[in-house]
Amino acid sequence: MPYAVTVIHPAPDRWKFRPGVSGDGAVNGRGLVSADDGKLKRTKPNEGVSVEPRFLLLSDVAAELNVSDSQVYHMVRSGELPAIKIGGRGQWRVERARLEEYIQRKYDETAEWVRSNPLAERDPE
Repeated sequence: MPYAVTVIHPAPDRWKFRPGVSGDGAVNGRGLVSADDGKLKRTKPNEGVSVEPRFLLLSDVAAELNVSDSQVYHMVRSGELPAIKIGGRGQWRVERARLEEYIQRKYDETAEWVRSNPLAERDPE
């Protein structure tokens, strides 16, 4: 009886997160399915389906915000950007929802700053 398995990969951030569906409809969520011969094979991405990963690497956050990895690390260590440490090596991950909340908070702070610091008008020349 064919079955789907979940593969724990040493670097899952390198795998595209695309649900895989085997011939019997089993989904393993990693884009890999078990074939009838028991071997794992890659599945083709489902067209029109885009699943964003829940957690991001600090380097992904840095790319999203267009800042350096060290800046993101400082934001996390200072508590400015909520994150979690996972795994035996204590790798940092930022939940996508927390990143979006952080971005919204920065928009709000910027809007408040702009209101309290109006642009000085130039003297007509």
